Amino acid sequence: MNPQPSPPSFTVGFDLDLTLVDSRPGIRASYESLVAATGTYIDIDLVCSRLGPPLEQELRNWFPEERIAEASAIYLDAYPTRGIASSPALPGAREAVAAVRELGGKAIVVTAKLERNARLHLDHLGIEPDELVGGLWAEQKAIALREHAASVYVGDHLGDVLGARTAGALSVAVTTGPYGAEELRAAGADVVLADLRGFPDWLRAYRAEAAESSRA
Repeated sequence: MNPQPSPPSFTVGFDLDLTLVDSRPGIRASYESLVAATGTYIDIDLVCSRLGPPLEQELRNWFPEERIAEASAIYLDAYPTRGIASSPALPGAREAVAAVRELGGKAIVVTAKLERNARLHLDHLGIEPDELVGGLWAEQKAIALREHAASVYVGDHLGDVLGARTAGALSVAVTTGPYGAEELRAAGADVVLADLRGFPDWLRAYRAEAAESSRA
């Protein structure tokens, strides 16, 4: 009888937009499609400077409530063709996810993005998490983090810090999004990195320290 593989010893969660993927070009292109279809003025530069919250929350800045569903549908219909190919992986993204597996862990992505579009990004860029959960924002991310017993959550936004802290996970923040290191620390981030290129070394040190503590 073949032995069953042992379960992962730890789980790390990652945000998607501006943590693993620079989705600003694709989001910009999709908003341009929305503007063209509706004739509504949207300050797309402003939108791209504050990415993170759910789409409907941003659309409420530009459309009356009775048009949110329509605007959301137009944007989401455009996204697969306008939003994916133009959006690159951020530096170190693939290596960060791979490092979790190399150390025997499980990597999950928890994002506010529609899960279908998040999957298109990951498949296009060759980033392969063990699980993907979409449609969760800020403290709601704790639902998935707890379900998968994530001990670390990595993100770029104050909402990601809140999600990690709500779940009781260590908050690792990267400054590739709209916030700088001081703002992320003030929000409660436990660790702040410039980008994901520093994550594998940090994770190895963190896991080594955890192993040492367990032997003490």
